[in-house]
Amino acid sequence: MAEYKIPFSVRSHHYNEEEIQLVVECMRKSNSLTQGESLLELEDKFARYVGVEHAFGISNATSGLELAAQLCQLVPGDEVVVPGHTFTSSAYPFAKQSANLVWADIDSETRVVSAEQLEKCVTKNTKVIVVPHLYGYAADMPEIMELATSMNVLVVEDVAQAIGVEVDSQMAGSYGDIAVFSFHAHKNITTLGEGGMIVVKSEKYANVLPMLRHNGHCDFQFERNNYWVPAMGNVDFPNIDGTSLWPNNYCIGEAQCALASKLLERVDSINSTKRERALRIIDKLVEYPELRFHRVSNRRHNYHLLAASLADGKRDNFISRMAKQYGIQCAVQYYPLYRYPFYEKIGFSDADCPNTDKYFDNMVSFPFGHSLTDTELNTITTSTISVLDSLRD
Repeated sequence: MAEYKIPFSVRSHHYNEEEIQLVVECMRKSNSLTQGESLLELEDKFARYVGVEHAFGISNATSGLELAAQLCQLVPGDEVVVPGHTFTSSAYPFAKQSANLVWADIDSETRVVSAEQLEKCVTKNTKVIVVPHLYGYAADMPEIMELATSMNVLVVEDVAQAIGVEVDSQMAGSYGDIAVFSFHAHKNITTLGEGGMIVVKSEKYANVLPMLRHNGHCDFQFERNNYWVPAMGNVDFPNIDGTSLWPNNYCIGEAQCALASKLLERVDSINSTKRERALRIIDKLVEYPELRFHRVSNRRHNYHLLAASLADGKRDNFISRMAKQYGIQCAVQYYPLYRYPFYEKIGFSDADCPNTDKYFDNMVSFPFGHSLTDTELNTITTSTISVLDSLRD
């Protein structure tokens, strides 16, 4: 593997000394390293931050989407509408639950799915709409919820990249029936590389999630004279409306929970810093309209990623020169899911998504972790200018 001066996959941010010591203290003193007080504290704090009633810590966002797919109680013939332009775990958990995947196109300007694009895909068989807030930009949730309500379909928000993002002064993740967040190593806050959160509106979902998340653990439903007879605890199938679900083990550790609680205190600051840096870079490149960014100056975008499209088929040449001449590793995201052999193998390769195809074939994503220094960001900007100038010759 080539070594780059500025690689694409950098850690999202550094930890301050207080955060480091918090993890150390948890390692030293916590009575339980999982399913303990730090988990409860995080769930309460996260629910208040997002503005929801029910939040549950999980091992990662993919496990949250697996849980979401189970909660939707899909049966063969149900359709789940997912944008073709997103990470794979936005889609395949629903296919695992017998759903037919229907690919929605993205809006060419915002690069996320819109109510207009979703409406083209919704049929009488649609059970769920999945809405990823990709790159850190929130989709138009008021319009999408209006559509979903009128069509009587569930909405799952994939907020993996958009923690702290708002639409009309309401947090992304507080609109849908279910929402999933990520604390992965590349996200704007990370709990030692993995972690996540699932939030739900319905009490029936909230009541079943602890069992569904943690191996079906529950109490015996009869009075016992000795707590260890017939066993310390029972296991059973989580149940929603008479339907039994298979349990999972998607728990998150106490040290990660303690860290996440602390990081919530500065996630808005991290988002603000990344947004300011993104706007500074975008504005410095304003004389190069062939490189088209999505410029948003408010809290609707946290700039988890800094992506653009490059016109006239110059994308591959641009990325090559950035890597080989300047040691800057740009990336291409996200391969349209319907183009993967994986989805072809399971019968979901048909799509009519011209905006998705055009954007992916011309997009470039820059290294943009919060951990990058101003000097590194300036190097990215000046190198971009040099390469664009050379491509104009």
